[in-house]
Amino acid sequence: MAALTHPLPLSAKRARLDGILLVTLMALAASQIARLPGVASLGLSPLVVAVVIGMLYGNLMPGTQPAGWSEGVALAARRLLRIAIALYGLRISAQELSLVGWPGLALAATMIVSTLGLGLIVARVMRLDRETAWLTAAGSAICGAAAVLAVEATQRSAAEKSTTAVATVVVFGTLSMALYPLLFHGGFLGLDATAMGIYIGATVHEVAQVVAAASAIDPATIDTATLVKMTRVALLVPVLLVVSVAARRAGASTGAGHRPRMPVPFFVLAFAALVALNSLGWVPAIIAEGSQPVATFAMTMAMVALGMETRVARMRQAGPRVFALAGVLFVWLMVGGYGLTRAMLSF
Repeated sequence: MAALTHPLPLSAKRARLDGILLVTLMALAASQIARLPGVASLGLSPLVVAVVIGMLYGNLMPGTQPAGWSEGVALAARRLLRIAIALYGLRISAQELSLVGWPGLALAATMIVSTLGLGLIVARVMRLDRETAWLTAAGSAICGAAAVLAVEATQRSAAEKSTTAVATVVVFGTLSMALYPLLFHGGFLGLDATAMGIYIGATVHEVAQVVAAASAIDPATIDTATLVKMTRVALLVPVLLVVSVAARRAGASTGAGHRPRMPVPFFVLAFAALVALNSLGWVPAIIAEGSQPVATFAMTMAMVALGMETRVARMRQAGPRVFALAGVLFVWLMVGGYGLTRAMLSF
């Protein structure tokens, strides 16, 4: 009777483990670099540092990686990423979100929906593909590189599309960190420290960038900004559900063979389930807190692997249009977000 499975030979398994080990070491380096004072002051998270290290290796040292290692790199970039995103759900609870109140929740939801909608419309005008539109808009609308990774895992996008979207988060998120405190201290916004925290949390890209921008204003601003930002992170769940359905329909309409078997990927359901369990208080605090360094490091490994798979030549094919799209969204976040914040505070 013929064997139903074909296990990898020992040499292939060793090569895959070597590939994972390489990604692990580079992720450790990225984590340490992100903690350096000069890097931390820029609001660059380990995820962003990781993708830069991976790209440097992949583009400056092409051909140096043994062929067998690629399977381990792909494992880190795909499966490990899904596990990390699911664990990310333990960062969020309904109790924390309730502290924001309905106005804050409405502002966060409005910014996400409007930014995603604007991104899809502008991308169509610029003749960008739908995957690039979702990746770039999600990075701006929700939580930066982590949102790009989550959408990438849902759509199974090409590595260079995800990396380009992360690059827009770095550029415009860093610009936000400089402009927001400058506008506040210059007296151009007319917001107090608490209102400024709401504005920053609702419109700045990455969690690390939110903390960096808020810390340049007032210690109390950090708490408010972080809380509103985590509300945006929590809304990643319904966004991923929408992206999953859209990707499945797009795959069905084009006859693509890579569309997901489930209407919603399992890791999205796991993410939502862990948020629910944490909200019900069924997850011990030691597990919820201890899972976060694990999730962050797993996502850092995924970003290293994603960078290794990215080639600058392919990124150039996107041209300036992706950054133009991200620029439009950046202006909307600053101007539209400011107007909506003022409107919310007037009620």
